[in-house]
Amino acid sequence: MQLSDYILRHPIVPYIRESDFAARMPWVMPVRRLLDYLLVYVQEGTCHFWVEEEKIVLERGDFCFIQPNTLNMLKGITNTVTPFVHMDIFYNPDRELSFPTRAGQIDISSYSNLLQPRLDELLEVTIPIKLPSAITQKIRDPFLTAVEYWQYHSPVMQLRAQASMTKVIIDIMEYYIEDKPAMRTSATTLNWITSYFSYHMNEPISVKDMAARACLSISRFNDLFKRQYGKTPHQYLVDMRVNHACELLQQEDLSQEHIASYCGFSDVHHFSRVFKSKKGVSPGRYRLQQQ
Repeated sequence: MQLSDYILRHPIVPYIRESDFAARMPWVMPVRRLLDYLLVYVQEGTCHFWVEEEKIVLERGDFCFIQPNTLNMLKGITNTVTPFVHMDIFYNPDRELSFPTRAGQIDISSYSNLLQPRLDELLEVTIPIKLPSAITQKIRDPFLTAVEYWQYHSPVMQLRAQASMTKVIIDIMEYYIEDKPAMRTSATTLNWITSYFSYHMNEPISVKDMAARACLSISRFNDLFKRQYGKTPHQYLVDMRVNHACELLQQEDLSQEHIASYCGFSDVHHFSRVFKSKKGVSPGRYRLQQQ
């Protein structure tokens, strides 16, 4: 299943379940399998993590990203400070029933309704357990901020923690989506365009700007737009402007000059010419017919 299809039913809403700074002497977390995501930052010390029997050596400054349904065993070799977050990335209406699995808990089949999907499978990319330095540099500060805010139990601080963790997930996803151009295109939807046109109707709007906002070439943008809406972006925008003008013409206190300006036409003559070409009558005649 593609990410774009999945998030229609399960929006991306990061949800911190448990978080702490975890300052410990040498320690061991016996083998277990996760229902949710675990993100660990080695702030001090050395850790050895075994994830699906792969040994990962983590030193100061490293991040470990363990995805759901993954068998893992964690070990602090020295005294360590390892801020961590257990979290969901995708919304699940039963998320408050989920939990960080216990040591020795390997069979999680009874909790399949709580199991988060794997991000690497949805993105169709390989996400290493030990995140690359290009990501760690971006997520370290918002991650530590999220862990700090989570220690306070006021509603505002909890929201701040969730917001910081959202920034972390955005950075991780952007890194892997930007590395896969085909995914950027396949996951692109243009549903936002109509709202943008409506909000900026009285402003100059170019196809070049729209394509840039959609992270597409102009030709690709035009192709996707026509496929989705059955007409070119220019035709669609002109129709929106004319239809909005029809609504405004029913208000007697608005002059045609004002209506032309509100609807994004360069002047009243341009407005009158385009309106007549679309509706078959002049704006003034249309207003009389409506009255």
